[in-house]
Amino acid sequence: MALLLQACNPSTQAQSNATAAQPGVAEASAKKAPNLVIIYADDLGYGDVGSYGATGVATPNIDALAANGLKLTDAHASAATCTPSRYSLLTGEHGFRSKAAILPGDAPLLISPSQPTLPKLLKQAGYASAVIGKWHLGLGDGQVDWNQAVKPGPLELGFDYSFLLPATGDRVPTVYLENHHVVGLEQADPLEVNYQHNIGQRPTGLDHPELLRMKADPQHSNTIVNGVSRIGSMSGGEAAYWVDEEFADIFTEKAVNFMRAHKDQPFFLFHSMHDIHVPRLPNPRFKGKSSMGPRGDAIAQLDWITGQIIKELNTLGIADNTIVMFTSDNGPVLHDGYEDQAVELVGDHRPAGVFRGGKYSAYEGGTRVPTILYWPGTIAPRESAALVSQLDIYATMADILGLKLADDEAIDSVPLTDVWLGNSDQGREWLVKESVGTLSLRHNNWKYIRPFQGESLPDWLHNKDVETGLQHEQQLYNLSNDAGETTNLAVNESSQLAQMQTRMEQIVQQGYRP
Repeated sequence: MALLLQACNPSTQAQSNATAAQPGVAEASAKKAPNLVIIYADDLGYGDVGSYGATGVATPNIDALAANGLKLTDAHASAATCTPSRYSLLTGEHGFRSKAAILPGDAPLLISPSQPTLPKLLKQAGYASAVIGKWHLGLGDGQVDWNQAVKPGPLELGFDYSFLLPATGDRVPTVYLENHHVVGLEQADPLEVNYQHNIGQRPTGLDHPELLRMKADPQHSNTIVNGVSRIGSMSGGEAAYWVDEEFADIFTEKAVNFMRAHKDQPFFLFHSMHDIHVPRLPNPRFKGKSSMGPRGDAIAQLDWITGQIIKELNTLGIADNTIVMFTSDNGPVLHDGYEDQAVELVGDHRPAGVFRGGKYSAYEGGTRVPTILYWPGTIAPRESAALVSQLDIYATMADILGLKLADDEAIDSVPLTDVWLGNSDQGREWLVKESVGTLSLRHNNWKYIRPFQGESLPDWLHNKDVETGLQHEQQLYNLSNDAGETTNLAVNESSQLAQMQTRMEQIVQQGYRP
């Protein structure tokens, strides 16, 4: 079903009877195309917000979205790690098609500038687009000179504005990149980054642990900035270094300014949060806002940022013409390189809810994430158990705007407009999901996990709740009565197993078509 918005497609005829019958949709169609705001949390688990069962932290702003919008309970990131999830959201295809994996801070741009992307799609309908926050999809050609224009990057992928952490908070370079240039960089103090060996004179966590505010594992123990050691080595560029505790205010200001500048035209804001990724260093005003230490306080900060975005939409008078999606790039992780008491202070809080696993894992906790759609006057408050994926944002927005996709564009994305608008619970029948070393497949409430494609998990994963006992076995679970994936039915349900094995290979080879 296409919502052929007249503002985007002047030749469109009157709305179909089915569309006109939906509450609020006909009215919305008469306006300009709806803005799209994606609030993309990082490492936020299914159970990490109040409306999904959090006990250690209050999230009133996120809970208000859930109470007044569509709360999805079987919604998934495309992968259990950050880079492939971001790749999939922006391209509508699985990360494994481009061998997407967690990228180092000096990786080249993962998405080709010639590839169709969500911002390019929306540009056809007159949208302005911005990405603000964590990027982690690579930049340049792999030989970046941070003292010159850094490109290709988001602007070459269809965004009109970008203000980024080039990779993540735990990787160098610890600078902001606005459009093509490092912010505040002084010519007399050039910035250099190296991921092969140490450079410059800055202390490292390995050599000077006494300078650290929190102990880190060896991987995260190179260049120290702001009292925290990072992955990779860096020298120079001192005036441009960020202060982690300022992320919330700086990114929120940039997002608000973008919305103000484009309030009179349709816009797409990809607000890609750093919270609650490590290192967790929320602003001091959030200290003690949870019972879980820095990780919980970072959730409280994330909730505040969400509230500021909604407040600004209301102030600008455009909330009722804006689709807001709140979700996360993958499931939760407690200890992920830094000793910040996330494990010790978790208490009764269950970051993944009732689900097994978390970030990196093929179990449900790896990709099942809180997902809320909020569009006042169009999406009625309700809860849905429809099976959906972030892969489908691409094709669904094309459907809402009446834009036709090329045959080779967004090949894993499915238009689920009725589901996203809360008018149907008929989501995907099949969904492939990525995790470290393997893939899994959902078929309604059946779950198949392919054996791990390698000899063993990397050593750095052994302390991250990625269970290894069954990694070389076929796994099959019935989530209808086993949400925690505790009983492997691969032997007893051989015909179901065979069906899912065959279908997985078809999707991997050909893309997903219902």
